[in-house]
Amino acid sequence: MNRRQIFAFVGVAVASLLLAIGLPLVTPSPVIAQSNTSLLVSAAASMKDALEEIKPIYQQSQPNVNISYNFGASGALQQQIEQGAPADIFISAAKKQVDALEQKGLLVPGTRANLANNRLVLIVPNDVMGISSFYNLTDTKIKKIAIGEPRSVPAGQYTEQVLKKLGIFEKVKPKFVFVNNVRQVLAAVESGNAQAGLVYATDAKISNKVKIVVAADDKFHSPIVYPMAVLKSSKNVDAAKEFVQFLSSSQAKIVLKKYGFIVR
Repeated sequence: MNRRQIFAFVGVAVASLLLAIGLPLVTPSPVIAQSNTSLLVSAAASMKDALEEIKPIYQQSQPNVNISYNFGASGALQQQIEQGAPADIFISAAKKQVDALEQKGLLVPGTRANLANNRLVLIVPNDVMGISSFYNLTDTKIKKIAIGEPRSVPAGQYTEQVLKKLGIFEKVKPKFVFVNNVRQVLAAVESGNAQAGLVYATDAKISNKVKIVVAADDKFHSPIVYPMAVLKSSKNVDAAKEFVQFLSSSQAKIVLKKYGFIVR
């Protein structure tokens, strides 16, 4: 009997002995053996509060998945991804940015889905009176209007569309204060640094320092939709797919509705 046969014989004998005395053979569980998985989600700034609340709910059932967020303007996030910045999932506040990544082949096929919809609203500080419509933005007492930079912030793009449809864009353009994302628009109006601003209904909902004057008619702007997709650059595609699926679940929809998002 050679050495290999001896080792095989001893192995079988030990296994038989363990079974005989009632001790189970221990094999590593594939689930337990897995190391923690980290996911980085690049998401539109307007999704911040809802996604932060969804995170611990998801981790109750998936404790080995660590989720981190990178919030910002959708256009800026798109550029980061195109330039090779790490990210597993992208959630935009408009189709344009996700369309661009899809055309460049940067999305995992079949993972794109619409997460939610939103509304564009005109807000003013609580103590500002006498503003009841978009047309009041032409009033001389309104000196600064905060909006997202249209080149990178979808809310700024929607704002331009609405004001042009109403025929007041050129009149109010000199009053614009451009900021880098929609949450900065909210902050500018909350602080009084701007007498008015255009944000999503969900942004206005989280603040007790501003009030909504009017919501823009949907026919005046492109549909406000939040597409999401898994990125090909992800090192954890399967885990990313699972999280994207969870974001469309009834549990996630309850949170999104709580913050004012429109979900179907």
